[in-house]
Amino acid sequence: MKKQFIAVTMALLVLLSMTAFASTNRYDQQIQQAVSQKIQKTKNLQNVNWSVEDGIVTLSGTVTLYQQKLDAANKVKKIANVAGVRNDIAVAGENVPDNQLQQKLAKKLAYDRVGYFDNAFNYIAADVKDGVVTLSGAAYWSPASDDAKAIAAGMPGVKDVVNDVKILPTSNFDDSIRLRTARAIYRDTVLGRYGIDPAKPIRIVVDNGHVTLYGTVQSKMDKDIAGLRANSVPGAFSVDNQLVVD
Repeated sequence: MKKQFIAVTMALLVLLSMTAFASTNRYDQQIQQAVSQKIQKTKNLQNVNWSVEDGIVTLSGTVTLYQQKLDAANKVKKIANVAGVRNDIAVAGENVPDNQLQQKLAKKLAYDRVGYFDNAFNYIAADVKDGVVTLSGAAYWSPASDDAKAIAAGMPGVKDVVNDVKILPTSNFDDSIRLRTARAIYRDTVLGRYGIDPAKPIRIVVDNGHVTLYGTVQSKMDKDIAGLRANSVPGAFSVDNQLVVD
């Protein structure tokens, strides 16, 4: 009786697996045609190849920008019945020296959020090694992090992007500290000039009541005054002065 039960169970498992395989496999040709239409009508994806197996699309070939690699995968993910995408596309655009690429990125990131309320409350840095960009730091909210990733992905010479930017928690308490710290710093007669160029503010990062200052100042005195002003803000648990003297 036990052997009969095991045999029936095994037969059911085989039948279920065959049914699942058939249900995914039957869409492969349909997916293949849809991918062909999506890729071939996109000018900058003409060197991209693809294959489909059991609903999984594998992309290969080359593009000139890392953003194009992301775009190809995003187009395929939207196709009906696609179970997953393996993105093996290589970025074969121009090679840019790491230090040059890093300088260009730093400038673009500095001007990215100019005009937005969160500009002085983000600190995003980029490190480049062998064309791979690693973004780090902290962002007031996800749009700032997403913007930074998009900037890096669209730059010639970038082969890959690793986004390690921390999204700061939503907190009215932290928002209050941000505003009070900004007032304390920018209303100071010595430090007020750092609010003139919106791309080079003293950046105020607040994480669960802990304040960190980032950016570049013109003298050690300016750095010390900024630290004193931040420490004078009630409610802040600690202040870490990471300002760099140029």
